[in-house]
Amino acid sequence: MPLPRLAFVASPAADAQEALVAMIAAYGTCAPERAEVIVALGGDGFMLQTLHATQALPAPVYGMNRGTVGFLMNAYAAEGLPERIAAAEEARINPLHMRATTMTGRVMEALAINEVSLLREGPQAAKLRIFIDDKLRMEELVADGALVATPAGSTAYNYSAHGPILPLGADVMALTPVAAFRPRRWRGALVPMGAAVRFEVLSPQKRPVMADADSRSVRDVVAVDIRAERSITHRLLFDPGHGLDERLMREQFS
Repeated sequence: MPLPRLAFVASPAADAQEALVAMIAAYGTCAPERAEVIVALGGDGFMLQTLHATQALPAPVYGMNRGTVGFLMNAYAAEGLPERIAAAEEARINPLHMRATTMTGRVMEALAINEVSLLREGPQAAKLRIFIDDKLRMEELVADGALVATPAGSTAYNYSAHGPILPLGADVMALTPVAAFRPRRWRGALVPMGAAVRFEVLSPQKRPVMADADSRSVRDVVAVDIRAERSITHRLLFDPGHGLDERLMREQFS
């Protein structure tokens, strides 16, 4: 079977670096800019880093798990890689765009494949006001924070915060509170993927809040605007029967 041009990238972890040496010895490698497929060796965190780093490149990413959970990865095996890539199923996902404004007026923009989260920085709960498409939907949420998750990221921090698992094809985002105090029984909402979500921080000096987009953080925010970035599509390859749709379904029955 003809071998596609492969670019291997790996996390700094010892297992990933050992796998990198073995894979390059078996299949060779090239620069990601020249690759037909990028093979990422590591865990889910490294896969997110790889997707962000290669988002402007046309090659899809095939992950092999050399980390812990490996939700976004395939099982690692040094043999049969050309056959696995040829048979792989493709999943396409769009990231979220975050625009965070701080108390000093600084604006930071970032993309998130899993979720954008707001979290209290100090000992007191955050107080947040929520707008959807410029319409006020919640006057005051008192909580440790809140997040907006994509379907692909719905099994990550969103699920830990008791948010719903979303099918990959669902054209919605999960808006989930983190340890909500008021409204006490509010469990979050599903909002259309095309919606613009805005959080405004109430009493930001007394109750400071940070925002995070896939581990890129900004402190002391006063407002955070979130929307789906339709102009960017990440392409992931999975072994047949082990794609994101199957994994999302399996998580709901585990």
